[in-house]
Amino acid sequence: MPADIPGVILAGGLARRMGGGDKSLKTLGGRPVLARVIDRLRPQVSAVALNANGDPARFAGFGLPVVADPMPDYPGPLAGVLAGLDWAAGQGLQAIVTVAADTPFFPADLVRRLQVTAKAERAPLVLAATRDPERGTVRHPTFGLWPVSLRGDLRAALAGGMRKIVLWTDRHGAATAIFDADPFDPFFNLNTPDDMLRAEHILKEWS
Repeated sequence: MPADIPGVILAGGLARRMGGGDKSLKTLGGRPVLARVIDRLRPQVSAVALNANGDPARFAGFGLPVVADPMPDYPGPLAGVLAGLDWAAGQGLQAIVTVAADTPFFPADLVRRLQVTAKAERAPLVLAATRDPERGTVRHPTFGLWPVSLRGDLRAALAGGMRKIVLWTDRHGAATAIFDADPFDPFFNLNTPDDMLRAEHILKEWS
């Protein structure tokens, strides 16, 4: 893996459907969801940071740098992407890969596949996707490869009220990397208590 591709875990959401609090700190198979996400991401990247708001001390046990949204009032995952881009820029890096903190089964080859797509399509910005027999291509925009060079444009878009990731990425010709969704969608994320039960089943059957 190229030494200059770090990973940023997006954990800035408010977890309303889970009853509030940090979804990533809930226990799955006897371990915090965040620990599983870190273990999945770390072999694929050169370094890992966590985007989260509030008191960073609650994540101290994970040993990651914590970067907060640079915009107030929780404007959504694009603000987390910007936080990651600012963090990477401070280290002189050229790009980041983002993953969601509530998605413990994302592909083990995520970063490689995003990079392959970026090279093949000459697109510096790439989002992950799966194919659904009914909905067609379904993008998973919190999983992507993002160039640091676009952080100024992203900051301006957020200041102007932009909130939907794909509206902004489409402006910049984002490519799509397609991943298999069999036997389950690897981008399945944990929003509700029922999702936690489903995740326990996936963990038992396929992990």
